[in-house]
Amino acid sequence: MAISFENALGVHPQTLDFRVQRAKVLASNLANVDTPGYLAKDIRFDAIVSQIEVGKVQKSPTQLVVSDGYAVPYQNSKDGNTVELSVEQAKFTKNNMDFQSSLTFMNMKFKGLAAVIKGR
Repeated sequence: MAISFENALGVHPQTLDFRVQRAKVLASNLANVDTPGYLAKDIRFDAIVSQIEVGKVQKSPTQLVVSDGYAVPYQNSKDGNTVELSVEQAKFTKNNMDFQSSLTFMNMKFKGLAAVIKGR
């Protein structure tokens, strides 16, 4: 009997991929905090939850970066830059914590699979 990793791991691989892609987007925002006219981008997890099926994502997170749009600032700046340093840092930190949580769930799944394979 073969083990289906897609069924065994559920949505966790796609969640990790999303968190990595979001970290790249948020890091780009932080790198451009002083760039005049730069528009902060973001992708939201809830925007893709409905598109995630067990073992399959209908859209890649890199496509979501383009289609999900720009972040709306709390305060507008004179130079047209919409990056707010503290907001972006908070988003980046929360995304990192969410990544760690997803990684922990994935590790638990692997430990469970290893126990089944070993017969424990």
